[in-house]
Amino acid sequence: MKIYEKAPAKINLMLDVLHKRNDGYHEVEMIMTMVDLADRIEMAEMPRDTIMISSQAGYIPLDEKNLAFQAARLVKERYNVKKGVYIHLDKKIPVAAGLAGGSSDAAATLRGLNKLWGLGISDEELRLLGAELGSDVPFCITGGTALATGRGEKLSMMPNPPQCWVILAKPPINVSTAEVYGRVRSDRITHHPSAKRMEEAIRNQSFAGVCQELGNVLEDVTLKLHPEVGQLKEAMLRLGADGVLMSGSGPTVFGLVSKESKVPRIYNGLRGFCKEVYAVRLLT
Repeated sequence: MKIYEKAPAKINLMLDVLHKRNDGYHEVEMIMTMVDLADRIEMAEMPRDTIMISSQAGYIPLDEKNLAFQAARLVKERYNVKKGVYIHLDKKIPVAAGLAGGSSDAAATLRGLNKLWGLGISDEELRLLGAELGSDVPFCITGGTALATGRGEKLSMMPNPPQCWVILAKPPINVSTAEVYGRVRSDRITHHPSAKRMEEAIRNQSFAGVCQELGNVLEDVTLKLHPEVGQLKEAMLRLGADGVLMSGSGPTVFGLVSKESKVPRIYNGLRGFCKEVYAVRLLT
């Protein structure tokens, strides 16, 4: 028996850091949604009691450093499963890109093993398991569009934003989320994006409102470390994207585009800056 799961990428329409918590994490406020760029996960039971991971991508760890491996190990330990599993990751989402590729793979693994082994774990329990693996995993289990608070694990679902094209561009650099958050000084943030106004724009299905309320306080940190991210943002706006923002801790920049006729020009223009450019739709 084989189980197949899709693991879509996420983008942050807004990301605010409120303060650093006593546990070392930051208190955040984020509105996230998913795009139609996805890894595909294949799972099959193995006769030996072991976890084996493969991938066509030569640049990801295939051991306990991999979040999908950690997800499988967590399920086996928590539910006393004495069976092995083979997991194949067909990677399409860029790695270390601010698109939650690893978190989405972990979420898909949790969902898939729940089915493969008939464990009957509720969605709420899956989200709690996911929170042990990473702050974005609970959202990736649920999908859709949500306001995330706490360290990102507390979710309030909301309607999906108005449908549009999303151009994703990742420069040829990797960004460490831990390093970016480590450099954030929440007491020095002068402009905080508004989750309330972004939620209103989404509920009113106002594309112009969504573009206007885009904001990410981590941009200041990442752009100082990697000026090319700022250059990419400027290029995307110059080429005609309606709203542009860095996703997560970066370095991927996304542009929201309402008119399909604009997409080829923006896509082709960005290919001069970086190889990894994608034109996708919001996942609604």
